[in-house]
Amino acid sequence: MSLSHGAIILLVGFIAGMINSVAGGGTLLSFPVLVWLGRTPIPANATNAVAICPGSLAGMIGFRQEIRGSRRWALLLGLPSLAGAALGAVLLLRTPPAVFDSIIPLLVLGATLLFAMQEPVLRLMKMDVDAKRSNSWWAGAMVFQFFVAVYGGYFGAGMGILMLAALGLLGLTDIHRMNGLKNFFAACINGVAAVYFVWSGSVIWPDVLIMAAGTIAGGYGGAGLARRLGRTFVRRAVVFIGLAMALSLLLRRR
Repeated sequence: MSLSHGAIILLVGFIAGMINSVAGGGTLLSFPVLVWLGRTPIPANATNAVAICPGSLAGMIGFRQEIRGSRRWALLLGLPSLAGAALGAVLLLRTPPAVFDSIIPLLVLGATLLFAMQEPVLRLMKMDVDAKRSNSWWAGAMVFQFFVAVYGGYFGAGMGILMLAALGLLGLTDIHRMNGLKNFFAACINGVAAVYFVWSGSVIWPDVLIMAAGTIAGGYGGAGLARRLGRTFVRRAVVFIGLAMALSLLLRRR
């Protein structure tokens, strides 16, 4: 690896870590850069999953104050995150890349529109965030998170926005608490996928080590940036990043 390639990977990891901490979607930047630097798509995707895992954990730690009292959310949605990620990782190494190329833009666009409409939808439903929810409600949330995790283990671009949209429609309104939980679930998903990719010998270790250092720094710093920018700006940034991701993914397929 040349010095310039290492510097690019480190910088991209830092920016991707910040994006993932604030809104999700850093994979859209980090994965294509690895491909542009000459890595083939599946090893690049596996390498990216391993590298961004520490950044997700660092981002969660950065939001540790906001996610206090969220143990039930973490437990009930963390378990399907682990199971779904394992399935998604296995599918990635057994499925041609063209399959997920055809559905990712629609998934990201749909999740972004859901997040953009979160507040009016909640007002229409008059949902009480602190209300006691039924077992069927929690079961539905766990099933949805399982499929998000399958997607996350498979590729992951837009996974954070999918989870933010889901958490919003499930009743959470504090963007910083949502980001903290999102980063926790992302760490679970990326961690399981990373273990499988390492076990299968699908990662490029020099890229992993350099990018991981960048994502850790960016993930932890991104939480502080979100607080300084304010909740309104972060919400708008989530929508902007989501739309940009969807458009970029569509153009990448042409």
